[in-house]
Amino acid sequence: MKMILKKVHVYLYQASVAFFYFLLWPFLYYFSHKPAHYKSMNALRRVWGYISSLLVGIRYRFDYEVPIDWSKTYIVTPNHTSNLDITAMSLLVKSNCCFMGKEELVNGLVTGLFFRTVDIPVNRESRVASFRAFKQAMERLESGITVIIFPEATIPDPYPPRLHAFKNGPFRMAIELKIPIIPVTSLNTWNILWDNGHKFGSKPGVCNIFVHKPIETAHLTINDADALRDEVHSVINKKLKQHDHRRKNG
Repeated sequence: MKMILKKVHVYLYQASVAFFYFLLWPFLYYFSHKPAHYKSMNALRRVWGYISSLLVGIRYRFDYEVPIDWSKTYIVTPNHTSNLDITAMSLLVKSNCCFMGKEELVNGLVTGLFFRTVDIPVNRESRVASFRAFKQAMERLESGITVIIFPEATIPDPYPPRLHAFKNGPFRMAIELKIPIIPVTSLNTWNILWDNGHKFGSKPGVCNIFVHKPIETAHLTINDADALRDEVHSVINKKLKQHDHRRKNG
């Protein structure tokens, strides 16, 4: 019975996402025509994500290690266990931003418009296509747009999820452009909706997101990219283990 309710809930959530997307679509479509309007498109994405989640009892709580100055440009690197992570990052970043994500999102019903305009699709099977995507991301960063990249590159298969190895791309970009990195730990979104929710459904609840202090890269060289990647992985993994320990011990 509990699983049936969770399956019903995920259909309600998907219906909510679709309803508000089509309600806002004329405005999103208008803003998608010019890069100068992408900031407005992002603002609507935040409204869309917040309302469609709230309607089915899903909320987001952000805890910060230090206050974040969103007037600066960052590369944001969260772990990834749920489609809710995308909404969480949209709500977190208060400045103009874009996501990097898998190329298949170009064909998604509610992701296609974004990944043909404001966001950057990546075909990781092609080195040439990947190079072009990261070049585009670097151009966005140089123009002052924060880039959100899930360094695991996908939602890991095991359930409950565990943190997988990170790709090097975002860390090389951060060093080349001297852009600070913000590690973000999504603590429990998987427990509310794992992956897309098709297997285990979803439920109302609060998604707890911990925002770590920015890691400066101005003093680093490209030879430090692996060490920076491992540092960010360690920071997120440590926070996940602390949360898991507290959860198991009440």
